[in-house]
This record gives sequence, structure tokens and C-alpha cells, in this order.
Amino acid sequence: MKVRHLDAERAQQPSAVLRRRLWWIALAAGVAAIGGYYLLPAVGLTQSVSYNAVGWIYSLLILVGIRLHRPDRPAVWYFFLFGQLMSVSGDAVWNFYVYVLHQEPFPSAADLLYLSGYPLLAAGFVRLVGQHRDRDPRALLDAAIVATGTGLVFWVFVLHPAAAAAADTMLERAINTAYPAADVLLLAILAGLFAGSRARHRSARLLGAAAVLLLMADVGYSSLGTVMNVDQGGPLDGLWLLSYVLWGVAALHPSMGSARTEDNRLAGRLEMRRGRQVLLTGSTLLAPAILFLPGVSGRRGDWMVAAGGAVVLFLLVSARVSGFLKQIQRQAGDLETLALHDELTGLANRRHFQGQLHAALATGPCSVALLDLTGFKKVNDKLGHHAGDRLLAEVAERLTVAAGDVASVARMGGDEFAFLIPDAHPEAAVRIAERVGRQLARPIRVAGQDLLIRANLGLAGTSGAEPLEALRRADVAMYAAKEAGEPFRWYDPELDRSAGEDARIGAELRTALDAGHLRLVYQPIVELPTGRLIAVEALVRWHHPERGLISPAEFVPVAERDGTIVELGAWILHEACRQAAIWRTGDDTDAPQRVSVNVSARQLARPGFAETVRAALTGNGLPAAALTIEVTETAVFEGGRSLETLHTLNEMGVRIALDDFGTGHSSLTLLQTVPAHALKVDKSFVDHVTAGGRPAVIAATLIKVADGLGMAAVAEGVETAEQAAELHRLGYQLAQGYYFGRPAENPVVVRQRQPAAIPGK
Repeated sequence: MKVRHLDAERAQQPSAVLRRRLWWIALAAGVAAIGGYYLLPAVGLTQSVSYNAVGWIYSLLILVGIRLHRPDRPAVWYFFLFGQLMSVSGDAVWNFYVYVLHQEPFPSAADLLYLSGYPLLAAGFVRLVGQHRDRDPRALLDAAIVATGTGLVFWVFVLHPAAAAAADTMLERAINTAYPAADVLLLAILAGLFAGSRARHRSARLLGAAAVLLLMADVGYSSLGTVMNVDQGGPLDGLWLLSYVLWGVAALHPSMGSARTEDNRLAGRLEMRRGRQVLLTGSTLLAPAILFLPGVSGRRGDWMVAAGGAVVLFLLVSARVSGFLKQIQRQAGDLETLALHDELTGLANRRHFQGQLHAALATGPCSVALLDLTGFKKVNDKLGHHAGDRLLAEVAERLTVAAGDVASVARMGGDEFAFLIPDAHPEAAVRIAERVGRQLARPIRVAGQDLLIRANLGLAGTSGAEPLEALRRADVAMYAAKEAGEPFRWYDPELDRSAGEDARIGAELRTALDAGHLRLVYQPIVELPTGRLIAVEALVRWHHPERGLISPAEFVPVAERDGTIVELGAWILHEACRQAAIWRTGDDTDAPQRVSVNVSARQLARPGFAETVRAALTGNGLPAAALTIEVTETAVFEGGRSLETLHTLNEMGVRIALDDFGTGHSSLTLLQTVPAHALKVDKSFVDHVTAGGRPAVIAATLIKVADGLGMAAVAEGVETAEQAAELHRLGYQLAQGYYFGRPAENPVVVRQRQPAAIPGK
């Protein structure tokens, strides 16, 4: 089957190549035929027959092109086909008069056929112009300007002289001027076709060239008959013949089948390019130029036509300028819309929202709400930015529904949205927040997945506040809701005091890092039941010069929020590795062999953290196996870069411990993804282990899970000998807590001063 398929493709390839090159072959053959025409005896039957043959063959090639390329609108090409057939039929009738009847009548049936072809050609060009859906009036005005200007030239130099030189009968005079008049009509339609960037496909250009050659031949025949040889075999025959050839070649060109697609793609891109501007300017100046030509002013008829043409051109140019001004106004409106609205969601943007808020405050107090999505970054990271954009668009629609007629909604940037609520009462803002919660409670289908998106809202009144201050208050409330895990929170001045305290603590913490006010203490991790010191956990303490000892519970959350935790964590890591290296190289055989360091989610997610760990190890000469990185379950719950960092550390030989195990989002799932070496069982399961019940069952289960996975289990928060004994009975071999020693700068001294062996062992 595959071989036959390939053979079929090979068989089709020559046909496709021939189809693409057929127009070249036809063009070359036509040029050769025209050259051969002039090699035949002039003013003879042979030359006439060859002339007719070229006309018939290339007219019928239009039908071949229609069948070959299957254009979207074949009627256009059928008009061209029948127009050409009328013309070549006129050639045949004229030859019948000359070579059979030996007559050269004027006018004759041949003239009737010739002139009948022009309306058909004009209809084809009109259909070709009309297939553009936008029908830009600017292009029509441009075509009218070009046609009016060139029409004046035709009247003065072609139509009027031809009419004056014609025979005395009205019929002869009418037919003698009908040919250039029909050419003027074609010229006007061609100007409409090529006035913009609408007809760039090769087929349309070939059609235009064919019509221009026909016009040149007709003009030459009408106005230059006394100068040039217009008998059979003269140079004008070459123009008519080449026009025949180009009609057929245009139909054979492959672009004729895709003309509509290309034109639609280019539609609406009417631009005032330099060449087009020169064409319009020149056409506009033709009328006044003709008025000042010698001899024209003396011919009353020509002068009146030129003056009337000048008036028409003035009106057309005025309409064109008016359209240009309207276009500028429309574009200015579009630019204003783009400047004040979000491109992705169509909502008002930050600038527009601030303007709305300013206007609302001028009429009285109102309420504002700021919304931030939870977990949006995870969608971008896992599903891509395209999915994230679709999610934001769907969220915007739901927020618009939630706002209803009560409020207006805007996208402030990223995954942050805002509401402007005219009602100043807190109850109105709370109702909006509740409606938002209901809208976002339903899953959102994106990239084939149902996503649950949560949001935190900050609500604030605007009484006595400037627009920026109102937004700041809502922002403070939003972050307070996010930290507390609440869906929304109303602004309270106490939040500013808390924020001010956080800012003060953050600034002083940076000073403390530089001034050396931070210290590390180490809590022992011991072996059960002997109490032998195995490892230590490094904990930071801040000795403030004025306020004394500050608890980590006060400054670590602040450091997490303002980003200082990255710098603080790097210092803790280096200092812990330095001290561990000193213990390992000392003489005390009871010194701890490993040190554990807690790492925050922000540190793990930061690029280059693995290199920071590597630098701390190599800079202090500490083996990777001597360092344990402790992470909470929430720090690696979303995976991504944090999980990649843990795998990198594992490959380096650093041990990984899951801290506070059992209290996070999906503990058992993390055991499959995180390369952990140890589980640190949370103190909440240890506190009541001696009383039995669920805590004892969970503690017993966790040691079995750790043993089954080949991991160590460390019981945290051991405070009594009874707890230690029960944990050992359950199978725990490692523990830490105040019973074995409080955190101190030298845990070895603490262990010697407070033996940790379990009673009775």
C-alpha cells in the first residue's frame, strides 16, 4: 500500500509541475506566434487566418483555465471568455467581408461584435472588483479621480478629434468614438481594481495588462491612423494579439484559483503609498493643465468639458479628503479604545479604571475591590501561556457576570482584576465578593482539563480617599485575605499598622544581616533509645540591640513576604555548613555528623538555589551527605522549579527531609515525586502518642511507611520520657525535642549537661 501511494504521488508530481508552468508555456508560445505572424506575407489570407487562430486559441484557453484551477467565482472568467469570443468573432466576420465579399464596410456587423465584447469585459472587471467584501469607498473615489482625469485627456486628444474626423453620418461618428469611450470605461474600472492593494495576485495583473494593451491599440487606431500604418500586419496588430494572449495566460496562471483568498487577506489595507499619491495628484492636476494648453481655450466645447471636469475632480477630491478625515477620526477612536481597554479580555484596563474611579469619587463615595487569582502561575507553567490566556478570558466573562449592572470590572494586569462599586456600603461590596466566589466555584474548561481557580478579594471604601489611596487600601486588604486564606477581607486601618510593622521589621532585618545580629542555634537529633547525638537542626535567632531576642515567628514570615528570606536563607546555609565543618574536623567524637537546614518555598523556586547549596558545601569543605535540606510539603506541592531543584540536590548527594510531615496538602502523593530521604513526623502526632487513639495510630503508620520506603523517620517535639519510650516501642530510631535538648549554639555541651537516655534503658 505504501509503495502504491508513493507511486501515485510520483505520477501526480509532473502533472502538478506542468499545471504551475502552463501559463509560462502559453505566454512563450503566444509571443512566438506573434513573431511568426509578422513573418507571414502581409495583407494576405494566411496572416489573417493566423491572427484569427491566435484569438480563438487564447480565448478558449480561458475555459481551460476555469476547468483547471476551479476559481471560487467562475462567472468573472466566463464574462472575460465571452467578451473575447465576441471580439474574435468580429475578426472572423471582418475577414469574411474582406476575403469573401471583398468589402470593407464601416460600420458593419464586425463593429457590432467588437463593441459587444466591451460590456462583457467591463462586467468581468466589475465582478472582480466587487468580490472584495469590504467595498472600500476610498478605492472607488480614487478610481473616479483617475478615470475623470484620464477621461478628460481622452476627450480632448482622442474622442473629440475622432468624432470630428469621422464621416458625416451620426452612426459612423458614434461608432468611431465608441471604441475609445469603451476603453475609458475599462480604464476607470481598472483604476478601481488597482487603486489599493487589492489585486496583487499575478492573474489580475495579467488581466490589467491585457486591458491596457487593448486600450493602447484602440487609441492608436482612432487617433494615429494618419501617422501609423494601421493596415493588416501593422504594429497595432501586435498589441491586439498580445492582448488576446494575456487574457488566456491570466486564466492559466495558478493564482486565478486563489484570487479571492488572497484578496480577502489584503482587503482593508488601502494605504496612501507614494506611487498611488503621485497617480492621484497627477490625475487631479490634469483638468487645470488642459485648460492652459494652447488651443484648448479657444475651443469652446473642449474648454467647457475641461472646466466641468475640474469641478468634478474638486468634488471628488473633497469627498476623498473628507473620507480621509473620517478615517483618521475612526482610527483615533480605535486607538483610544485600545489605550483604555485590555486587548485579551476586552475589559477596561488600569488607566481606564483609574479614570472611572476618579469620576465616581467626584460624585460621592463608593467602594472598590481588587481580586488576585490563586494558582494562575501553575496554569501557565504546566499548560502554557495560551491556556493561561484562555483562562483569563473565561474568568473575565465570569467576573463581568458577577458585576452585573451593579459594578464595573477591569483587568489591572496579569491575573489581577478590579471592581468599581458605586454603592459605598460594605454590604454591596460583600455581595459582589460572594457572587464572584459563586462564579469561580465552577470548574473552567481549558486545554481539555477542568480547572478550579480560587481568588482573594480586598474590599475598601473610598470615603475621604484619593483614587490611588483607595486602590492601595483594597490592595492591602487583598494581601491580608491571601495570607489568612480567606476569600475576601474588608480593609481595616489595623492592616496598615501591621503592614507598617512588617516594613519596619523587614528594614531592620536587613540591617541585622549586615551588622551580625543574627545567630544560629542547633537542636539535637538523637538516636533512640541511647540518646546519642546524631545530627542537629540549625535554627536562626535575632538578638536585637534594643528589643532583645526576637522570635523567628515574628521576622521569618515578614522575610517570606518581602523576599528577604532568600538572602537570610543563604546566610543560614553558609553559616550552618561552616559550623558543621568545624565539628567534623574537631577532636570530639560525639560531635554531630550532619546538619539540617530549613529551606522556604521561595528559596526553592528561585533560580540558582542548587548552586547556592553547592557553593556553601565546597566553600566550607563539607561533604554533600553531611547536609540535610528540610522542606515543608506546601513548598513542593505545586511542583515545577521547586521539585526540579530537589532532584538536582539529590543528584549532588544532599539529603532531603520532608518537614512537618502529615500536615500538608497531599503527603502520600509527595512520597512518589519528592526524592526524600527522611520524614519528620509533626509534633501534633507526638503530643498524644502515649494516650493511644488516632495520633498513636498515625504515628505507628508513618514509621511503617518510612521503613517500607527505606526512609528515616524523625519524631519532632518530644518533651517527655514517656513519649520517647512509646516512640521507640513503635519503631522510631530518631527523635528531637526539648526532652533531649533545647536549641543552643553548642549542642554537644547541652547533651553532656542533660543526658537524654530513656529511663529503664
